[in-house]
Amino acid sequence: HGFCRTRNSCYIRPFGRNRTHKPSHRTLFNVSKFHLSSTMAPIGSLWGDLAQHQTKAILSAAAIAGLELDLKPFELGVTNKSAEYLDKFAMGKIPAFESDDGFSLIEGASIARYVASLAPESGLLGDSVKDAAQIDQWIHFVEHEISAYTDLISQLVKGFFPEKTYFSREKTYNEHVHKSLFERQERSLKFLERSMNTREFLVTDKITLADIVVAAVIQRAAGITLGAAEREFYPNIFAHYAKVAADPRITAIFGAADFVEVALAFAKVD
Repeated sequence: HGFCRTRNSCYIRPFGRNRTHKPSHRTLFNVSKFHLSSTMAPIGSLWGDLAQHQTKAILSAAAIAGLELDLKPFELGVTNKSAEYLDKFAMGKIPAFESDDGFSLIEGASIARYVASLAPESGLLGDSVKDAAQIDQWIHFVEHEISAYTDLISQLVKGFFPEKTYFSREKTYNEHVHKSLFERQERSLKFLERSMNTREFLVTDKITLADIVVAAVIQRAAGITLGAAEREFYPNIFAHYAKVAADPRITAIFGAADFVEVALAFAKVD
């Protein structure tokens, strides 16, 4: 179950994650790391879930930059609630990063950008200040205008929003809210689709951090809000996703595309 992130370092895949297994909310990631004739020390430790687009983006940035990250064993709802973890990261969120000198970060985009900045020759942050600004633009855009709606729709159709009364266990669902959230995401996807009409990559002529984050966000959306019918409207977006995810340096991190045939819908229980 091992795979290489760079030419000189390999990691063990988290146990129990394959094409058919879908982990429960409490998922244990038991991860080890070993080296292939490398003396390079990891730049720091990362706590994260490979199902997260943020964690995929961070690990992909490290792989393209030729840097190592020590991915720590992590059990959602256990590790991030421990006193040791909360002492480091008081919000209890993932992903989270800590370097050997105690420097720490939360928020996936911030961690990925820091990792990319350690290898300017990688081109992950572009070749100029203007490139870097555009890369940040696309990262913030897809986080707030696409990923946020994927998360909200996922929670809505799965009944995660609380009922008005504590005495009811019925799932809360509002069709009008669902439609509104989908339309907002659709508007953003159309803009992204048009923006990709004449470019292979978003900012420069090679993969940048923007391309990685966009591809990771789209991969998740295609497993929740974008069924086969919806994906037909975005050929440029999915051609871009396929190219980024197929890059041999990061294809194992992205893993198999677990796309849905039909967008997730609310299942009413009689």
